Amino acid sequence: MVAVQYPKPLRAGDRIEVPAPSMGVPTTLHERLRAGAKALTRRGFELNLRTHAFIDGLVPATAKERAEDLEAAFLGAGAVVPPWGGQLAIELIELIEHLDWDALAAAKTWFVGWSDISTLLMPLTILTGVATLHGANLMDEPWELPEEFQRWTHVAGLTEGSSFTQRSAPRRRSRPWGDWNSEPLDRESAYEAPTQWRSLDGQPVHMRGRLIGGCLETVSLLAGSRYGDVSGFAQRHAPEGVIVYLESSGSDAPSVLRMLLSLRLAGWFQHASGILIGRNSAGEVSGLSQTQAVERALGDLGIPIIFDFDIGHQPPQMPLVNGALAEVSLGDGEGVIVQHLLG
Repeated sequence: MVAVQYPKPLRAGDRIEVPAPSMGVPTTLHERLRAGAKALTRRGFELNLRTHAFIDGLVPATAKERAEDLEAAFLGAGAVVPPWGGQLAIELIELIEHLDWDALAAAKTWFVGWSDISTLLMPLTILTGVATLHGANLMDEPWELPEEFQRWTHVAGLTEGSSFTQRSAPRRRSRPWGDWNSEPLDRESAYEAPTQWRSLDGQPVHMRGRLIGGCLETVSLLAGSRYGDVSGFAQRHAPEGVIVYLESSGSDAPSVLRMLLSLRLAGWFQHASGILIGRNSAGEVSGLSQTQAVERALGDLGIPIIFDFDIGHQPPQMPLVNGALAEVSLGDGEGVIVQHLLG
């Protein structure tokens, strides 16, 4: 077994780099981008908004140029936090000769993000054993998080050997995104719909293992490659087993069922001690609900499954550390996750 490694703790005064390895931000949302940067500046960090972050379109530059910019962002930074996700982060993996995973790992820099960015977080942890942080992009930064959560900056500031506890959020966001200038940012208004974790069988749940996962639509593209070798990661780094967490950006139930089955065939759940499924706003199709899709794909594995976990495209997003040893419990209507930054 090889111990998981953790980046250097993030400290006040450290530089946070903001590249756009997937999608840049259109001009109409540059104010929100800068608001996210100012929120971190107020916490004592130096922000560097890189050129690609301000370029609109499906991608801000070629895959080679984005890969080179991402590598440059890691040098000397305390953390690398893209503005948001997108569609084509996987292009950087197709041009693997332009992305030096070992160099990224050697920088000992926290790589933070979610949605399409998880297509890059997962390979970095799987290939090198260096922890990455799922659960925030810069464009999420102005919003208050529930009191039950920790901010990613707090998590990234912990030293190896530390632990932190989070509890399930009482409310989520169900409304579609509106005009940025009129968006409520406080936790009392931003998350208006009740939410609660629930287990597949309705019974109390406890699971323990190393966290690994991301956005289902994008990380499922890694299955069958060394960049998505969850079974190999478990064998190298997780004698405790893995807890696989997945959230969908909005795929319908049949699509979720197909993607989960493909991950099962690729061995993603072979060493799993539990599965966490994030909220999905997509409805049922032809009588197949999101819950039924998960049950049909994974229900006979004989391991605990939790639905409506606090990750994904219905905020708030709970920070999860890929590679951390986690204990997750659900009972009496409350969920708790403890993450240990242990090698």
